[in-house]
Amino acid sequence: MNTYFPKPEEIEKKWYLIDVENKVLGRLATRIAILLQGKQKPYFTPNLDCGDYVVVINAKKIKVTGKKLKEKTYLFHSGHPQGAKYITCGELLERHPEKVLSLAVKRMLPKNKLGDKLLKKLKIYPGKVYREVTQKPIELKI
Repeated sequence: MNTYFPKPEEIEKKWYLIDVENKVLGRLATRIAILLQGKQKPYFTPNLDCGDYVVVINAKKIKVTGKKLKEKTYLFHSGHPQGAKYITCGELLERHPEKVLSLAVKRMLPKNKLGDKLLKKLKIYPGKVYREVTQKPIELKI
């Protein structure tokens, strides 16, 4: 019995639209990471880009459980000595709501070149307006 390995030109890519209003951050990030990697497909191969494109809208209305708004901190470093800046999850949600979801998904993807390639297929918008209308994304209920 032979194992089937899909070729990159045989892989079918779809576009999905997800409205994240009142959805929990972590559970949502895992579902998006699975879609980006293509783990839901029968021909999933870990070393190939089998995943789909994901468009996320209403990122500023995402829910964070527990005390994470006040206690969870994100580290951003400028690269210079003493260039570390710490921002809480609540502050980051106010300033850049798409960054919170992007970082959560990024940390669930592989830590290599393929992970960077998969993250580029994720489009996040803070409101209801998005640019990928011409791709006719399939609305996905989570």
